[in-house]
Amino acid sequence: MGEINYIKHLNGVFGQFSKDSRLNPTHISLYIALFQFWNTNYFKSEFFINRDEVMQCAKIGSKSTYHRCIKELDHWSYIVYTPSHNPFKGSRIKMFDFGTSAGQAVDPSRTNIGTSSGQAVVPINKHIQTLKNQKNNNKPRNFKKLDFDGLENRNKQKTTVPYQDNLKTKKQKNYNEPL
Repeated sequence: MGEINYIKHLNGVFGQFSKDSRLNPTHISLYIALFQFWNTNYFKSEFFINRDEVMQCAKIGSKSTYHRCIKELDHWSYIVYTPSHNPFKGSRIKMFDFGTSAGQAVDPSRTNIGTSSGQAVVPINKHIQTLKNQKNNNKPRNFKKLDFDGLENRNKQKTTVPYQDNLKTKKQKNYNEPL
């Protein structure tokens, strides 16, 4: 395979991922792990993988999830997966070039210097700003004018006998006298 441009390939494959509603985060994580192994194998047309290493790199904990996702990536033509059924050999993987190694532009509206001929599209994910906060309508406007005097006296329990000392802790206690 020709030279693979790392950034252009990732941009191309992420563009494909955004259009494909069948993919979930596990598929993307597995593909990125396979891409990393492809990179460490110098982008050879085919390379062999060890399931445990790929699962660890992709943060996949279940073998059934791994096998389901790798077979689906193969079926959806993101990779070519050839299982070996031999624990000592490893499965064969062939990756496709989603980048622009031949000079073809991924986005046709872009020119050679990376600028576009059209207007930039801005997402409409802005928060709606209001002049008045609707949540705080019940709060008093001016805290300085509030009357906090006597608030602590209102919350205290009133006793019938003020400062009643039931355990006689204030006076000298006579230990001969019953409680």
